[in-house]
Amino acid sequence: MPLLGVLFYFSKTPRFIPEPVSQAKIFSTVLLTIILPVLVYYLLKTLNKIDSIYLKSTDERKLPLLINSVIIALVITRVFTQTEIEELYYFFVGILLSTLICFFLAVFKIKASIHMLAASGFFMFAIALSIHFHININGSIALMMILLGAIATSRLHLKAHTYPELIIGSLTGFIPQLLLLKLWL
Repeated sequence: MPLLGVLFYFSKTPRFIPEPVSQAKIFSTVLLTIILPVLVYYLLKTLNKIDSIYLKSTDERKLPLLINSVIIALVITRVFTQTEIEELYYFFVGILLSTLICFFLAVFKIKASIHMLAASGFFMFAIALSIHFHININGSIALMMILLGAIATSRLHLKAHTYPELIIGSLTGFIPQLLLLKLWL
């Protein structure tokens, strides 16, 4: 979700952002939200803190979600500060809130679909960008709705989640992005 949101923002924003700046932000996002989590996964796997990448139990999810929260907080403080690119700053604050909510749900033994969390959070951010910049991205929004349905269907087909877990995951991704709109829209 983070990299997709950053790429979407830089491709749709009407603001002038120098190419080296946008490339540095994209590189930092890749480094912190893809490469670092993969390395952390292998570390947790080596230390026997998790069994597989699927994180099937709520107990297995706690530590990775907590580490991801720290990584997202690092992105907020070092890569996308509020004074530089406000929209992406609040996008990442929304991601942090969603991750923390998912962590607290895991503490209370409630499993939420992280796939749906990510997809619905990005979906809300894309709608917000459309409104904020007054740009017509109806085709992209329609495609995202189809992808949301495909993700939910695949999670059910694989028996990775139940309907309530998909709904909880969707709301956990969607609502924080929606609530933060009043701060930047």
